[in-house]
Amino acid sequence: MSGFSLNSEPFTLTRDCDAVMVPQGEHVTLPAGQTGYITQALGGSFTVFVDGNLFRIAGKDADALGKEPPPPLELPADASDADVEKLVWQQLRTVYDPEIPINVVELGLVYDVSLETVAPGQRKVYVKMTLTAPGCGMGDILVDDARTKIELVPTVVAADVDLVFDPPWNHSMMSEAAKLETGML
Repeated sequence: MSGFSLNSEPFTLTRDCDAVMVPQGEHVTLPAGQTGYITQALGGSFTVFVDGNLFRIAGKDADALGKEPPPPLELPADASDADVEKLVWQQLRTVYDPEIPINVVELGLVYDVSLETVAPGQRKVYVKMTLTAPGCGMGDILVDDARTKIELVPTVVAADVDLVFDPPWNHSMMSEAAKLETGML
């Protein structure tokens, strides 16, 4: 097995770059000049194949791969809670497990989203989400990715993302599109 698909894009890092080893979740620094292949570029982050291992590189480090970082999020000045919640869900749809090309919302991993106004024009977001398997080494990374992306939403001053395992996840929680994509339909 080659470790990358025929559609993989080669890269050479232009600078040292923070990365997370998949699926262990270990934080590492890949050095400038490192070569490899981008195997997945979804939700503003990248899964790369380097020296026989997979790593996740955050969108904020896209420049190290020669890519553009995601554009900043925008909301109207008079955004309602509904507008903010819609953008939060949009952000959650950009959170991908590095090994599965389906976002956490379509996988059925997000159980609840709620907002609290903490001051005029400032909101806190609460999310309950789970994993496809309780022992997944990427759990903390996915939670951090969700939190970071939610906190990019204008007016959101904090996001509290709780990892829960009740009810246990099963494939029936996936959207029809996700079931089709994974062959579980």
